[in-house]
Amino acid sequence: MKAIVYDRAGLPASDPAALYDIDVPLPEPGERDLRVRIEAIAVNPVDTKLRAAVQPPAPRILGWDGVGVVEKAGAGVDGFREGDRVWFSGDITRPGSYAEYTLVDERIAGHAPRSISSADAAALPLTAITAWELLFDRLRIPEGGGEGQSLLVIGAAGGVGSILVQLARKLTGVSIIGTASRPATQAWVRELGAHHVIDHTKPLGPQLVEAGHPQVDHVIGLTHTGDYYAQIVEVLKPQGQLALIDDPATLDAMPLKRKSISLHWEFMFTRSMYRTPDMGKQRELLDRVATLIDQGVVRTTVGEHLGRIDAANLRRAHALLESHRVQGKLVLEGF
Repeated sequence: MKAIVYDRAGLPASDPAALYDIDVPLPEPGERDLRVRIEAIAVNPVDTKLRAAVQPPAPRILGWDGVGVVEKAGAGVDGFREGDRVWFSGDITRPGSYAEYTLVDERIAGHAPRSISSADAAALPLTAITAWELLFDRLRIPEGGGEGQSLLVIGAAGGVGSILVQLARKLTGVSIIGTASRPATQAWVRELGAHHVIDHTKPLGPQLVEAGHPQVDHVIGLTHTGDYYAQIVEVLKPQGQLALIDDPATLDAMPLKRKSISLHWEFMFTRSMYRTPDMGKQRELLDRVATLIDQGVVRTTVGEHLGRIDAANLRRAHALLESHRVQGKLVLEGF
């Protein structure tokens, strides 16, 4: 089967050797595995970070967002059958979705939305899981609750922010303040449901005062959290909550003590990496998000469709992500 791989960490995305096309054997599903014929994929920051920093022992297939059709089911599979259309974000310890076929454990795959294309659906699995776990598992904001509370989302125009704002607006009562720095991305965040939008290239405090929220109950840091850390501590209410997904070079928790601020990390691959007892919750939430899409409650977050799945287009996607100026998600479709 066709696949796109890398075998040398640290090469710039413009280098033809950074990602290249090869043929590899068709994988055989193990217990509880689905072998999925890939129709569309999305590219995420984790893909670029691994390519830049992790030297693989052999050519590695990156990419974990995928939509496709179950072509073969392994032993013990009970939630899917051949021919089912599925979506997933996979397991970071296994080969990814930059390939014609991939294997995914059925517990972390969901039934794909019926009302949108494969490319539009591919934009959502990783970011929807991340956003859902941030809101409901880490911050424990109850569905249907949160009235009178405020949530600041730093980097709200990106992939995770684009679905998180929608979920928070549609499923909770919190007041949402999103950050974005350009007129186009600010308009996008408002369109997705943020009550207020502020510019993260300017001091946050005065803008929050102007928005009527001088202090907030919750902050979600999606990008450059380390750069905003002092401001975050300042604008959080006593006993507030900070959740983040990015990788600050350092994070000193001591400034959180005086306000009894709680700190929460979100890494959506934790359940699959450690085979946690609640691993199947990711199937449940993907099925729930698919229903929300089919009901018209939330929508795809595609920012740009980059064409077919090949090395040249994937290198272009990686370069765009590394520019940190992407709105929504980058998707590719077909071989």
